[in-house]
Amino acid sequence: METLPWMLIPYRRLLDRPLSWAFAALALLWLAVAFAGADGAKAEALVAPPMERETRIVVPPRLPETETLAEREASPIVEVPPAVKGPGVFKRLLSIDPFAVPSPFLESPDEVPSVVTEPAAPLVPPPMVQLEVTLDWYLNPQHTALLVAREKGMFRRRGLEVRLSVPADPNVPAKLLAAGRTDLAVGRQTQLHLLADKGLPLMRVATLIDTPLAGLMLRADVNTQAEEEALAYELEGLRIGYTDQDGRDILLARLLAELMSMRDGLALIEPVDVNYAVLDALREERVDGVLVHQRHLLPRQLADEGIAMRVLPIENHGLPPHDGLILMANRDRLNGKRDAVRQLVAALEEAALWSLDHPQEAWELLVAAEPALNDLTIRDAWTDILPRLSLRPAALDQGRYLRFDRYLLEQGVIDNGTPLERIAVDLGVAP
Repeated sequence: METLPWMLIPYRRLLDRPLSWAFAALALLWLAVAFAGADGAKAEALVAPPMERETRIVVPPRLPETETLAEREASPIVEVPPAVKGPGVFKRLLSIDPFAVPSPFLESPDEVPSVVTEPAAPLVPPPMVQLEVTLDWYLNPQHTALLVAREKGMFRRRGLEVRLSVPADPNVPAKLLAAGRTDLAVGRQTQLHLLADKGLPLMRVATLIDTPLAGLMLRADVNTQAEEEALAYELEGLRIGYTDQDGRDILLARLLAELMSMRDGLALIEPVDVNYAVLDALREERVDGVLVHQRHLLPRQLADEGIAMRVLPIENHGLPPHDGLILMANRDRLNGKRDAVRQLVAALEEAALWSLDHPQEAWELLVAAEPALNDLTIRDAWTDILPRLSLRPAALDQGRYLRFDRYLLEQGVIDNGTPLERIAVDLGVAP
């Protein structure tokens, strides 16, 4: 027997095992084939199932129509939304290429966007606040701020629709305001103190002209250049006209008392109520002079007719300084319109400043709006009135109103006086 080399002797057992495993596997394979042949000869053929089978259909009996299911036995009805044709949401999302660059030219008509464009709805402007201002007299340069603010659209820009109405009777505006038949009225500080003392609910809300405008117009043959004592002698017994109550009881009475050095100057003259028919009264020589509130207008008109007049300014003869032209409101109705009136006063301030900066343009605007103002007499009066326009119409000089009210009380013109907060207000102060 050939022996293995001495180097392979330690691995002898490992070489014997694969050989023994191979012989065992061949033996098992031979036995399996032998038994399979013996069983295959004796196996019987499988019987196929019959082609036809008996079928029974069992129909359950129909439930009576009156039988219903209990509420707990009934199955809830679930409404299924109708099927939507086309690809689903996820399929659409997956089909989008995030790196694709959109092209202005679409290849498929299905991808053409459909956009319906309609004209934008018109912007509806906010409702305009209606305000009516009743003037004290016919339109003239004293109303410059009101006219300019209206014609320049300063009222409209603040949401206001302002109507300026001219009264048929200049004595009516304050009465209409007290009765609530107008929103605002143009008047005078002297008039306001007198009417407020009588209980009328009137209040100053703005100043249009902050200097006195009244004066005593006398015929030229009256020597107004004489000394005061001589002038008092000249005035005694004259027929002096007046247009309204404050003109007689405050202005004319106080001026004559100062000139004649007596408490009741009216006792030495013959007062005549001319009811604003001043020109006719002077033309017809029914009076020798008239106390007027428009001393810058009437003398020029009479001069054009050949009637020479001399004027005594009211502030030079005893009366304290006061506002010549103001805007009044009804105190009992002001709260409901305070914001609107405040906007109106702000427009008046803008209009007065613009008129002072552009006097020629302002005059042209006035005559274009009111052709009746295009007169040489009114044009001359315009140059005198323009510098007197109040540039701060909302501002209230409290001391001026208190002093004037106290003066009237001391002179016996009014009985009780009126507290400042009930007679004037500064709408420029923040509420």
